[in-house]
Amino acid sequence: QIVSMARALSRDTRLLVLDEPSAVLDQEEVDNLFRVIHGLTAEGVAIVYISHRLEEIREIGDRITVLKDGRTVATGLAVEDAPTADLIRLMTGRSIEYVFPPLAEEPRETAAPVLEVRDLALAGVFSGVDLTVRAGEIVGLAGLLGSGRSDGVLSGTVFGRAGLVGAGRSEIIETVYGARRASSGTVTVDGKRLRRGSVQQAVRAGVGLAPEERKSQGLLLDEAVFKNITVSSMSRFARLGFLDRGEERRQATELTESLDVRPAGVTRAARTLSGGNQQKIVLARWLMRDCRVLLLDEPTNGVDVGARSEIYQLIRSLADRGVAVVVVSSEIEEVLGLADRVLVVREGEVVHEAAATAIDEAGVLDLVMEGKVPA
Repeated sequence: QIVSMARALSRDTRLLVLDEPSAVLDQEEVDNLFRVIHGLTAEGVAIVYISHRLEEIREIGDRITVLKDGRTVATGLAVEDAPTADLIRLMTGRSIEYVFPPLAEEPRETAAPVLEVRDLALAGVFSGVDLTVRAGEIVGLAGLLGSGRSDGVLSGTVFGRAGLVGAGRSEIIETVYGARRASSGTVTVDGKRLRRGSVQQAVRAGVGLAPEERKSQGLLLDEAVFKNITVSSMSRFARLGFLDRGEERRQATELTESLDVRPAGVTRAARTLSGGNQQKIVLARWLMRDCRVLLLDEPTNGVDVGARSEIYQLIRSLADRGVAVVVVSSEIEEVLGLADRVLVVREGEVVHEAAATAIDEAGVLDLVMEGKVPA
């Protein structure tokens, strides 16, 4: 992000447009970004700051313009005169009574284990990870924000190699998925042990991954929406060695309609959709494949508050259908609000495990920073 800004400023820039600049930054980097922005505006540079994080808009903005479905619904709003509830109503067309769906009515302790991870390690990154996720359960991994990734493609899921900065949460689920080859330990799905470093076997066993950087790792941006949805399920559309494109589009259309993907139309390029709708496309891919385990890395990164609520409802509905879900998020409130059970990861080790209702945000922060809950 810093390099991108430097490039934009290298030609005596008068107007700088920043699109979700904080999405991949930790808090220290965000603070530095804001210092740079304040310095630029003091020198007379005009800034357009696009973000779904309303707290950032309040901190950095002077006036607010609100868009909904590609149209301006309000403009020129003074930051100090725009209550959050009003902004949400303008963005979504309705008031959001709650963001997180209610937790499962029945405890999942008696459900059958779907994903079992034992003593999993990746040399130099994490070690000794034990994790069990039962049918219908959502388990959250909380910890420090990780780093960026380079691009690549693996077995129908666009993907990349993660950096080694942070708690190791993303690397854990990438190793479970087979995108990284574990140095030791086992991953079992429905009692079947998976081969280390094999994405193909993990996908065949019913494991799906929605990566953190969906634009570079999770989507084929210039391909049609329906191709992004069906890329991991091509065999179901094969007829005598040929693809049934009509059936492929029909099933993709059914999914996008059920998920309320907007704008409608499965032949448009994936890059034309908003962040929230792009995330729905990634989730639709694994819905089509009827996955047993769904690994979600920062599932609401760059997603507006209305789409967040819809994605949370979708994740909970998948769990209610018996899918075992693992959610990685740097937003502690998201982990605690969405998950049934939380594992706190610090410097590559799971330092605490508890029901989401048995720990609060302060407790998670103490574990992340100090490795222990204060007495």
